Amino acid sequence: QVQLVESGGGSVQAGGSLRLSCAASGYTYSRGFMGWFRQALGKEREGVAVIDSDGWTTYADSVKGRFTISQDNSKNTVYLQMNSLKPEDTAMYYCAAVEGSTWYAALRSYKYKYWGQGTQVTVSS
Repeated sequence: QVQLVESGGGSVQAGGSLRLSCAASGYTYSRGFMGWFRQALGKEREGVAVIDSDGWTTYADSVKGRFTISQDNSKNTVYLQMNSLKPEDTAMYYCAAVEGSTWYAALRSYKYKYWGQGTQVTVSS
């Protein structure tokens, strides 16, 4: 059974930083993708950043240059380093994973089979 457990959320002032972690168990993405998504109140879930098993990455335009996704394969963990946070980054952040996929529509939530429970990020102005 695949489990994804997020941690690292919290409250921070604009301009601050947070680092999210997603620990995966029961899942080995030798040819898959893991990503971070977020959903703000009253808005649709959107892709933030995705990484594949080879370490290639892609980002939403809104976070490019501020967020960095990375992985530690030895720990089966994916991270999201978030710098220069803005109030509009406030959302519930979810970790997601899928096996054997492609880069097509990698930031679209429908591609992902496994989801974590989410961790709240709140950025105040």
